Amino acid sequence: MDSLIQAIEIFAAVTGVVYVILEILQKNAMWWVGILTGAACAFEFATQHVWASMGLNIYYMGMSVVGLIQWKKASAEVGEDAIHLNMMSHRVRLISLALLVVGISVLTPILKNTGDAAPVLDGTAVTLSIIATWWLAQSYLEQWMLWVVADLLSMALCLTTGQYWMAAMYLAYTASAVYGYFHWKNRGEYVNLKD
Repeated sequence: MDSLIQAIEIFAAVTGVVYVILEILQKNAMWWVGILTGAACAFEFATQHVWASMGLNIYYMGMSVVGLIQWKKASAEVGEDAIHLNMMSHRVRLISLALLVVGISVLTPILKNTGDAAPVLDGTAVTLSIIATWWLAQSYLEQWMLWVVADLLSMALCLTTGQYWMAAMYLAYTASAVYGYFHWKNRGEYVNLKD
């Protein structure tokens, strides 16, 4: 069983890197890879009893469908090869801040009671990742900044639970998020998508 779990962890790391490369290039295929990566990561986190991160990866699978629909609409407006950006409204910023505060406040005590290996880290990383995924599906440039923080926290979480392949994946995600921000900023074109 240990070799199966390690194989799934390696699969998740490899597909996770492919996902980020497609994200930087803003290719719709990213969302299909996201479904596979989410399933593998959900299984991996479940084996380590890191419940919020497991749930987050199930959320990623659902958001992959939403993101695919949103990105197809935007691609139709600016073309398949262009990087489409959406301007974030003040309303989205306020909702996101409220979600951050409520998410961390609610998740941390729940995770403590479920025996989560690192409830504060897990709850904070998950809450940031939920918001960042919503922002990604909407093509907000700012999503990259949230990913830097969430990925660093997730890397620390994986290191504390002995998931070294996953920690390496999150390190690659962090570097990719920094690159992705500048890539989207320099090459992006704003379109009019609804929040």
